[in-house]
Amino acid sequence: MRSIILILLILLSGLLLIGTFACDGSPGNTASDDQFQSQPPQMIRQSGLELMRLDPMDLRTARWVTVESVELPGVLETTGQIAFDDRKVATIISRVAGRIEEVRVSQWDYVRRGQPIATLFSPDIMTAEAEYLQSKTTAGTLANLNADGDEFGHSMVDAATRKLELLGIEPAEIAAIKTAAPSFVMRAPISGNIVQNQALRGNAVNPGDILYSLGTLEVVWVTADIYEDDMARVQAGQQLEVVTTAYPDEVFHGTIARVSPNVDPNTHTAQIRCEIGNPGFKLKPRMLARVKIIVRPGQALVVPLAALVFETDSYFVYVDAGNHLLQRRKVTIGAWNQEGYARITSGLTAGERIVARGSLQVNALWHQAHGENS
Repeated sequence: MRSIILILLILLSGLLLIGTFACDGSPGNTASDDQFQSQPPQMIRQSGLELMRLDPMDLRTARWVTVESVELPGVLETTGQIAFDDRKVATIISRVAGRIEEVRVSQWDYVRRGQPIATLFSPDIMTAEAEYLQSKTTAGTLANLNADGDEFGHSMVDAATRKLELLGIEPAEIAAIKTAAPSFVMRAPISGNIVQNQALRGNAVNPGDILYSLGTLEVVWVTADIYEDDMARVQAGQQLEVVTTAYPDEVFHGTIARVSPNVDPNTHTAQIRCEIGNPGFKLKPRMLARVKIIVRPGQALVVPLAALVFETDSYFVYVDAGNHLLQRRKVTIGAWNQEGYARITSGLTAGERIVARGSLQVNALWHQAHGENS
């Protein structure tokens, strides 16, 4: 009896050893672990597109989102810079050869139209005035002789007057000439600020030399950028508001005067020029400004920032092409007022699915696949 029990115990121990050996990966385990490992990514071409095929195991931690089209507000915000209205900027040049005898204004001075700003000594002016006075005397003499002489005398006076006007002398000043003098007073052609002063006392000048530049600040321009896909919402005549850091509690009002016909290919933006009223001359050239334009509502594409992969100087996303295929696509982004999201201005369409969480890992697999194919 004891022998039988011993034999049964030996047989039972053998069976347990065989079972353990099989569970530990012995030849008794016929299943291979390789079938549960993810396959390496592969690059394929389909319909002219370069796509990456991934094993489902590689996408198990990825989160997908759908590109959404959201409604844009009726106010378009951008930033800009204050500038002079170039239609109201005057450059004062010397029209004669001579020397500056007196400088009456300095840079940034405000001058009114007709105000004396400098005195020139010029023999050319004296010669032109002498010719004018002589023509008047001759015209009077000829008028006493006959009718033909009167007409010829008037033509002489007109020619001498025209010469003085070309030298920059106003009609009222010409009529007041009694004697020829070498000194000539230059006057401001418009009211404004002296933004450039190159007139120095004692300097010699020649015809064409720039002495002053004047700019008026009653109305100024704001030059700002808008994104390409917002151009359809912006047009000349639209109302806008401007706020500066210098006067954060004061709103300046204006309108869009011009929209640039050109688009910057690098930023996909176009410039607009806005006319802004400037009470008190508070707005100064080169000030930065925040611009709010009243526009009609529109649509924008929005994606999470986590979906974007930045490389070199461009942004990319990974788009679901179906059947575990992904397309790497370059996109252009714009500013968006919701934290954690970006506005897509080109590269995607509403309804497409993209990788949101896990985009960096997918990007690494993309480069791995290219390395294997190289």
